[in-house]
Amino acid sequence: MAFLIITPMLGFVVDMLNTDRREQVKSNTEQDLQAAVDFIAQDLSQAIYIYDGKGITAINNTTNKLPAAGDANKIPILVFWKRQQIKNTLPINNSIKPNQCDPQLNNCNDTYVLSLVAYYQFKDNDTTWCQPSGGTCPTRIARYEIRDGVRNPYAVDPADSYYKSPGQIDKSKTQDAAFNPDFDFSKPTVNVTMGAGFPNPEVLVNYIDHSTANVPVPTGTQCKTLLGVIPPSAPATFNENDLLITDTSPNPTHSFYACVDTAKNIARVTIRGNSLRRLQPNDADFKTTSSAFFPTATVQVQGIGALGK
Repeated sequence: MAFLIITPMLGFVVDMLNTDRREQVKSNTEQDLQAAVDFIAQDLSQAIYIYDGKGITAINNTTNKLPAAGDANKIPILVFWKRQQIKNTLPINNSIKPNQCDPQLNNCNDTYVLSLVAYYQFKDNDTTWCQPSGGTCPTRIARYEIRDGVRNPYAVDPADSYYKSPGQIDKSKTQDAAFNPDFDFSKPTVNVTMGAGFPNPEVLVNYIDHSTANVPVPTGTQCKTLLGVIPPSAPATFNENDLLITDTSPNPTHSFYACVDTAKNIARVTIRGNSLRRLQPNDADFKTTSSAFFPTATVQVQGIGALGK
């Protein structure tokens, strides 16, 4: 009698625990995605120039490429320039240097430097980000930032126009090795980087969907509709597919993509997570019948500034 009573009760409890666990990881994935799009939205709000698909391709066809160019497992999805605020760093006169700035003395102002920001989808098999181990690894979103240094407005020699570390400024505020001082917005795909010396990427979010079959596939036409893009007066020069930036590798996931209208400085970013992969290494591919475990987050942002405005 005890066996007949306890056995189904144990089965019920185990089922409840499994259900609770699945709901918990689904909730965690949704929260992670929302935090990621919130971070991207804040970043994008400072953008002054956002590259569409054509622009990213053009950059990587030069010698001054983006990070990880040519690596099929590291795909640039969202690339833009922004003005990065550096607080309490610019001296009010030439008698002091940035490393002498003191908020109590109010002897320095905030300043801005240019930064190139690039969000990538990483599809490698790094075991650090692939747990539980085994099976196809989830993808993740990583961020690069390549920043200019703080210029000295009191410099006399144009060839020596930056504050230098360690004597004048903290090293974290100096120019990144990959920043190209010859970059000019009038030629936005030329001299974008130095082509080397890139900083290490920082992972924004993991457990992005790795599925390659039966996944929703975005199109340039959808981007055109969502962004409200009006083609220029010469339709032959307009290709709506340039608006879409997505994974175009031999096994595309389309789980992190962007629609970009460079002219209007607008980007719409979509991310699809995979909560099943947090629980199991296999049988965690996208299925319409279990779409609740593949939450999606979307954000559309217009940069706060634009060239010439």
